[in-house]
Amino acid sequence: MSVVATFEIEYLQYLDTEGRLIREDLPALARDIKQLVDIYKLMTYLRVFDGKAVALQRTGKLGTYASCLGHEAAHVAIGSAMQEDDCLAISYREYGAQFYRGVHARDVLMYWGGDERGSDFSGPAHDFPWCVPIATQCLHAAGAALAFKLRKEPRVAVCTVGDGGSSKADFNSAINVAGAMQLPLVAVIVNNQWAISVPRSAQTGAKTLAQKGIAAGLDCIQVDGNDLIAMRAAMDQAIKRARHGHGGTVIEAVTYRLSDHTTADDARRYRPDAEVKDAWEREPLKRMRNYLASLNAWTEDEENAWKAQCADLVDTEVNAYLETKSQPVEAMFDYTYAELPPDLVAQRAEALARERGA
Repeated sequence: MSVVATFEIEYLQYLDTEGRLIREDLPALARDIKQLVDIYKLMTYLRVFDGKAVALQRTGKLGTYASCLGHEAAHVAIGSAMQEDDCLAISYREYGAQFYRGVHARDVLMYWGGDERGSDFSGPAHDFPWCVPIATQCLHAAGAALAFKLRKEPRVAVCTVGDGGSSKADFNSAINVAGAMQLPLVAVIVNNQWAISVPRSAQTGAKTLAQKGIAAGLDCIQVDGNDLIAMRAAMDQAIKRARHGHGGTVIEAVTYRLSDHTTADDARRYRPDAEVKDAWEREPLKRMRNYLASLNAWTEDEENAWKAQCADLVDTEVNAYLETKSQPVEAMFDYTYAELPPDLVAQRAEALARERGA
């Protein structure tokens, strides 16, 4: 019997859990101290923001919120690798990528506060808004990638999806068309080990999630998602390939969801404490902070000063959100159709009558 084809999945890591280099063939970012410090500062800001957002929800000032605790390296690496004119299609917790691309924290808070004006965010207008339906954003990104190819524009579409979302038909359809048409698509599976309460082990029999791209004819790689340098290196390579017409890539970023799935979830009901405790030993901020300290690029005093500044910056965004006036009740009707259907005209009139107490 002859072998038709063979495949392998490479694993990429530059920093161990303590922030020590384990490879010598370093990408340029590993020695770009200024950029590393800037990215680390954004990761820290993101964690401060995330904690504040959870507190807002617990005190009734925010709706259900999806935490990004533990995902900071993967998310910021995605945003920092992209050009401004590239297109980002996320799910609902990749705030680090969005912040790097200019989205304000107040936009995120408005969205989770139930105000759709948050989706008209301050970042690139060609990026897609948050997408709660699982994996449908992957099809949106594939469509954008097809448009870039047809227009002969050197642009790349990037989508993110969770480990559970990679089992959805939407994800598999998106990567299949990307491979068949050699589209400039980079699909990042942020594997945080849990699809709400369903563990990675129960989701698929595949040894890796990255290998799902093999059947689609895409490049595939598994990356330590808590290693900022490795994530950026993988993103840089994938985006470069896509931009120059060499096709798409599936990146599996192996990380861990240190928080509940959302504030409507209680992960203590299904996750063992020992597993979470072990995951905290591999978390991304400690790793990058130790690496910067080894380069004499970051000190404890700078850390404390920056955290205090982050708290002030986040408070400014929170106050902007809390001080935003609510939209009138008719707004839910006025921005949906160019011409409102008769049944919604009637509903609009009834809503206004109820608002006036008629």
